[in-house]
Amino acid sequence: MHVTGTVPSAPAPRETPADHTPAEDPTENSGRHARRFGLPVATALVMGNIIGGGIFLLPASVAPYGTVSLVAFGVLTLGAIALALVFGRLAERNPRTGGPYVYAREAFGDFAGFLAAWAYWITTWVSNAALAVAAVGYLDVLVPVGGHRWTACLAALALQWLPALANFAGTRYVGAVQFVATVLKFVPLLLVAVGGLFFFDPRNLGPFHAGGGSAIGAVSAAAAILLFSYLGVESAAVSAGEVKDARRNVGRATVIGTTGAALVYLLGTLSVFGTVAHDRLVRSTAPFSDAVNAMFGGSWGGWAVALAALVSMTGCLNGWTLLSAQTPYAAARDGLFPAAFARRRRGVPTFGVAVTVVLASLLTVYNYTSGSAKVFEILVLVTTFTATVPYLLATAAQIFHLVSGRRERVDRARLVRDAVVAGGAAAFSLWLVAGAGYAAVYQGVLFLFAGVLVYAVMAARRNKAAEGPSHVL
Repeated sequence: MHVTGTVPSAPAPRETPADHTPAEDPTENSGRHARRFGLPVATALVMGNIIGGGIFLLPASVAPYGTVSLVAFGVLTLGAIALALVFGRLAERNPRTGGPYVYAREAFGDFAGFLAAWAYWITTWVSNAALAVAAVGYLDVLVPVGGHRWTACLAALALQWLPALANFAGTRYVGAVQFVATVLKFVPLLLVAVGGLFFFDPRNLGPFHAGGGSAIGAVSAAAAILLFSYLGVESAAVSAGEVKDARRNVGRATVIGTTGAALVYLLGTLSVFGTVAHDRLVRSTAPFSDAVNAMFGGSWGGWAVALAALVSMTGCLNGWTLLSAQTPYAAARDGLFPAAFARRRRGVPTFGVAVTVVLASLLTVYNYTSGSAKVFEILVLVTTFTATVPYLLATAAQIFHLVSGRRERVDRARLVRDAVVAGGAAAFSLWLVAGAGYAAVYQGVLFLFAGVLVYAVMAARRNKAAEGPSHVL
């Protein structure tokens, strides 16, 4: 990465957590186009980022494993709620923008914080590319674009750049788009999730374990793909600096949003499995549209669901575009990312948004030119590994606070419960790494090692900046 701009001064020596973690600048979110999120919008941000492309495409992605993937969904839901509780407790201690990055750096220092920020940043822009690929499958139901590679590619790029333009307009518009998109998509989602149960046919389920190997291995492999559908559980924590009364509302929004999304996920996936024949579901590019067509006949229902899917994915891309810039912004304020990532306009780190959408666009173009038939699944598994890095570091930070015994950092009345939840979240994160598979871990480690080189450059620049202006590159 080419580093330009002036490097911020090095943070104060690490004497206390307060010294190590600078406060947010209250003037950064001021202005007509910047606005702090309340509990409803923060919850919508969590649910909107969780319920995006995942619920509309992943039933077909996990269908080859059989109905054992429903077991994976249940286990994954428990793990996601455990992570939500951990993020809520960490945000109570430190309600700064940055989420896992802030928690890892506070507990373990600059390098751990950088790894969390770097891995999370990779997760966000790779996820945006995956969402765009998924969205094209539903756009094809409305407008034939899938038959030509470059037409589909241009459609995927447009779906990424429209939310980016909303982000450039300011956090006021990001929150408005997110709230409206979340509300609009819930009506058809609930219709499919609940209505599909009345058309449920057990003969459509197919075998319990359709693949080779053990059932436990199939659960792990399915869960690794399904984790993509739960990315976003940390949304309110990452954007804590934009949330009103963050110490109280981040935890509430995270738990409420995750629980609500999990309920919709489980009912929706079960309905799709029970309404679309297994052999057809394995080949489907728009499983929810196929489910509605099977329920009511004709194609009008499939068109309506395809439109809802596009609204959902656009809202999800809108929220993820904001999150993709928030963690690099927090790291740049501490001198761990290039200083340009700390630039804000109308409450949005515009440079981070621009870099992220460009990288996601390049990855999207590469995916369409490579000709791989499993582009979505490949991207999903890579994000599974990169996402577990900040999740595991954040969970380790919670365990660190609990074990350290420092009275100002630990709620004694909730010590046992917090310890059990943190232990479960840590085990869950490690299990997901194992389920991602060798190829995804290999590619993810390459991404992480590239970050080590970036950290070396940034650390050198920070040291020279601390020695004096004459040493700045």
